[in-house]
Amino acid sequence: MKKLFKSILSIIMITVTSTVNAQVGVSQSLSGNQVAIIRISAVTGKGDLSKLKAELNAGLDAGLTINQIKEAIVHSYAYAGFPRSLRGLQTFMSVLDERKAQGINDITGAEASPVNDQRSKYERGKAILEHLTGVPEKGPKTGYAAFAPVIEVFLKEHLFADIFERDILTYAERELITVSVLSGIGGVEPMLRSHLNICLNVGLTRAQLQEFVDLIKSSIGKKEGKSAQTVLNELLKSKSL
Repeated sequence: MKKLFKSILSIIMITVTSTVNAQVGVSQSLSGNQVAIIRISAVTGKGDLSKLKAELNAGLDAGLTINQIKEAIVHSYAYAGFPRSLRGLQTFMSVLDERKAQGINDITGAEASPVNDQRSKYERGKAILEHLTGVPEKGPKTGYAAFAPVIEVFLKEHLFADIFERDILTYAERELITVSVLSGIGGVEPMLRSHLNICLNVGLTRAQLQEFVDLIKSSIGKKEGKSAQTVLNELLKSKSL
């Protein structure tokens, strides 16, 4: 009887959540552009250039602009390094040349808006990180920030100011790039968990993150997908406690 009651309650909760999400306009699926961004970023992080070529073509066909894709590959360097990012950009250049030769005129898209903020880059980056995590940056530094203070400065000034501040992509899109690249390089599960949590903070739903994991499986491999699934399951379980 208890099992039956739990099953009925679970169904009610799922129905209520779905109804509320529908009423407030929360999508339960990733958009075509988001799917393309995930697949491009995951393969960039993995360094599979033959697959990347196909994903770049698919991304352009899905409606991503040239500048959006360039920005996604540039963003990837912060997590996968310059070699992966530069090879990704070189591959993209060849894809664009081939498409142009075929008479395909892809949309360039908007450039990043000028930053009109008089605060220091450190303060701007700190504010962006607080917005992403929902946690105020207060108190003495701990962990790696205390051990190597300079890298904490680099993170604030460069990653969260120089990169995240560029409005060619939204915070949600940048976080999807981040978790995709982290899944591709592997061995960084604590960071993956942190950024999956940020994905929830910036408006992505649990259903969308599950779809993300499925895309990781299909784009770069079952091993990477299984690892991402484990991290996501642990995160969502902690949210239910």
